[in-house]
Amino acid sequence: MPEEAHRIKRSKWRLVLTSITLLALLILIYGLRDDIRGVIDNLGKVNTWALLLIIPIEFLNYDAYSRFYVHLFRILGSKVRYPDMFKLNLELNFVNHVLPSGGVSGISYFTVRMRAYHVSGAKATLSQIMKLLILFVSYLPLLVVGLLLLALRGHASNFVLIVTSSIITALIIGTFAFVYMIESRTRINSFLTALTRFLNRVVGIFRRNNPETISISGAQMAFNELHDNYKLLKTNWRQLKKPFAFMSIANITEVAAVYAVYVAFGEYVNVGAVILAYAVANFAGLISVLPAGIGVYEALMTGVLVATGIPAELSIPVTLMYRVINMVIQLTPGYYFYQKAVRAGLTVK
Repeated sequence: MPEEAHRIKRSKWRLVLTSITLLALLILIYGLRDDIRGVIDNLGKVNTWALLLIIPIEFLNYDAYSRFYVHLFRILGSKVRYPDMFKLNLELNFVNHVLPSGGVSGISYFTVRMRAYHVSGAKATLSQIMKLLILFVSYLPLLVVGLLLLALRGHASNFVLIVTSSIITALIIGTFAFVYMIESRTRINSFLTALTRFLNRVVGIFRRNNPETISISGAQMAFNELHDNYKLLKTNWRQLKKPFAFMSIANITEVAAVYAVYVAFGEYVNVGAVILAYAVANFAGLISVLPAGIGVYEALMTGVLVATGIPAELSIPVTLMYRVINMVIQLTPGYYFYQKAVRAGLTVK
């Protein structure tokens, strides 16, 4: 009888989760309806073969992310398979696109899914934090190259210099703040315990009969493990060269995917403009309250491109086409593997 009740409860949970994600996906598609219409109108005006370059570029992007996880978990003492990480990356990308939470939904989903591969929640969480940290730090050399390319063409205006220096400063301060916090077991426990209590208060508004939805003692054990795993990474920091290299490849392929659309339009614009615009749009997209940063992403990317000398009549259709085609390529297999994981049970391979 208890098993039957558990099975029914599990079936209801799957139905609710599937319904929520399907609704979020429909909202995303509805929000992009004008973009999709514009892309369809422009398809006949572009070089199809150049546009198709996005597919192998995106494959290389996912390959880099997958290899990053394989090598990082190896340093942390957990062995994971490349094919599993490739599929999980597609699932993760889908979740991050349809659920607007600045990546929090993705981190939570990744942590739950990694249980299927016998990886603890603390290791999975640290891997996501390290992914973001290394991803941003490895983008710094690209930003410098982009600024030099803009300067060579006379497009390094005061606005461009302010934007670039602001991003670099934010990255450096953010990196040092993270290291300062996680270096101390006391500091990381104090900060994350306070955060857990705050989350419990928020959840308590809706669940008054359960004031401690997230166990404080259980969370503190996870925080201690997170600190221990960080120390392990710090001890083996030389082994982070490969993960850093894979994140650099991921960044390069992201920029290359945008540039491929310009080539499809028959325009060979300054790569520096694309590097800077991509950085600004993605930083803003992290804090957007809308699915996939709808509106915010397009507006900021177009604004920066125009400021660096690329006319709006070119940058707008290119940005929209990149966004729509990129989402179709990523979300279609992502949705398939996500639904497959939900049906099987998220903690099952």
